[in-house]
Amino acid sequence: MAGRITKSQQQLRPDPRFHDIVLAKFINCVMLDGKKSTAQRVVYGALDQIQKRVDKDKIEQLPKTSIEVFRQAIDRTKPDVEVRSRRVGGTNYQVPMQVTQGRRQSLAFRWIIQAARGESGKPMADRLARELYDAAKGEGKAMTVRDNTHRMADANKAFAHFAW
Repeated sequence: MAGRITKSQQQLRPDPRFHDIVLAKFINCVMLDGKKSTAQRVVYGALDQIQKRVDKDKIEQLPKTSIEVFRQAIDRTKPDVEVRSRRVGGTNYQVPMQVTQGRRQSLAFRWIIQAARGESGKPMADRLARELYDAAKGEGKAMTVRDNTHRMADANKAFAHFAW
């Protein structure tokens, strides 16, 4: 039954400002205790700060709008492979496996949000804006987690034949 489309995926509506389904899903992931308007305020505040920073910095590798920076940050943070524990003959092996598209997106969301929540001392919108901007440039804590995941998969590729 794994991988089936749930009703929540069919009912997900695009966000009100940018009309983007992925951003709506991200807002839902940022949301705590059902406070969606607070989550929207945080995410839109972060995107506004990113837009100001993009207008000021004008880095060539970054897109010109904040929603494109958001998309690039998510795409760069998505992992290609991960290690999963597999028990074979009484021994646990860390087996590298390909990641499905939905899991890639949810891992990217989770790593960016956890990195933003891990800092302290600034408002959440500031922390989220910084993490998204850094991830779009290929830097930041979320990118470090992704690189570590890829490194672990590469180190354990000798056990890839256990992936079935």
